[in-house]
Amino acid sequence: MRIVAGRHKGRVLLAPEGQATRPTSDRAREALFNILGHGEPPLQDAHVLDAFAGSGALGLEALSRGAARASFLETDGSAFAVIHANVRKMGVDKQVSILRNDATKPPKAPAPCRIVLMDPPYKSGLAQAALPALLAQGWVAPDALVVVEVAAGEPFSSPIGNLSIVDERKYGAARLIFLRFTSEASCV
Repeated sequence: MRIVAGRHKGRVLLAPEGQATRPTSDRAREALFNILGHGEPPLQDAHVLDAFAGSGALGLEALSRGAARASFLETDGSAFAVIHANVRKMGVDKQVSILRNDATKPPKAPAPCRIVLMDPPYKSGLAQAALPALLAQGWVAPDALVVVEVAAGEPFSSPIGNLSIVDERKYGAARLIFLRFTSEASCV
């Protein structure tokens, strides 16, 4: 697994051992970040949340492509250690916060994120549980873009009325669902 583009292009990332973590494919990650690079809100200078972070590849790709900060939420001990190792390897320690927390029970956010990336285990339903929790704890900025990766045939619906699906893309075994949070009132 490598960083696909940006200032760290080609850097090899470590992945947790075993079957507990399923990294987003390079193809899906490249497509996702090509979309984010031309969308709203802009990825450039954004604070990005990588929930269910695994290896941290999504947040690290965001940093490579110009995001200002990335926060990582991960509960698995070996994945948590791998994120730390990948962050050190890329030399982006000052741009990240790595929290060993469950995305369905997150701590209060230090700052809201304009882009939220979620890659929970397939067919777990954890994205639907995490979205309201992240919103309640201030992780999701008003007008944020939330991207959830699910299995290609997995059912998904937004658990929040003002978090609307605006696009979906399928890449092999993965489906990326793009949601926009639209609310005048902020939870932060």
